[in-house]
Amino acid sequence: MQTNNGRTMRYRELSLPHARWLIALQAALVAIMMVGLPLQANAAPAPARVYLMRGVLNIFSLGMDQIANRLEQQGISASVHNHMLWASVADDAAAAYRSGRIKTIILVGHSSGATVLPDMVARLSAQGVPVKLAIGLDSVFHTSLSGKVGRYINFYIANGVGTPVARTKNFTGTLDNVDVERVPGVSHVSIDKNEIIQQKVIAAIDAAVASGPSAEPGAPRPPGVPGAAPPSASTKRAAAAPSSSTRHAAN
Repeated sequence: MQTNNGRTMRYRELSLPHARWLIALQAALVAIMMVGLPLQANAAPAPARVYLMRGVLNIFSLGMDQIANRLEQQGISASVHNHMLWASVADDAAAAYRSGRIKTIILVGHSSGATVLPDMVARLSAQGVPVKLAIGLDSVFHTSLSGKVGRYINFYIANGVGTPVARTKNFTGTLDNVDVERVPGVSHVSIDKNEIIQQKVIAAIDAAVASGPSAEPGAPRPPGVPGAAPPSASTKRAAAAPSSSTRHAAN
């Protein structure tokens, strides 16, 4: 009785605002514990990351920053880099992938930043790290692809300085060369900042992220997945044909 009375006295000694504050604090703690448990049990999957490479002098490709900001607003992690640092950016992406911090790697580049994308794909492939999607915007030099990438989209201006991307016999994936010379207001300097082009880039990124991570280069297909069985002679002939296309972008 004395203990109960003592406790009763101590509670009675508290002012009404203090008592309400303690009750609210207890309720908040209980709510946090109840909400926290299911969040821990259902951890979010490893996210995608988009690496955007600027062009020459690192000042003429500010559309890369605009695209990065729009992706971040959608909840997609993105970072912008100097094209001259392409090797270290690729290595950082590989390290993040191997650590499990990211599972989907997407590359985007403008001008000289687009020129280094095939090098980044090849470097990541050599380390066994898959690239889900790569998007080049009007590379000013002829480039060729090797290694593996789920899909490579090359937006270029045929009547300007841009060129199609070629594939080598060591390339695995889908290559789309898309001529955007008919897009209103597009030029080599403005292609990365053009609203229509940005919408196409972001739409391709959204689709790649939604479809989930790609398999590692050389990874075997699980049983039951189309393509797991040994290919027939006709399949081999079809696989030998280049899986690339050149087309004009709609306005």
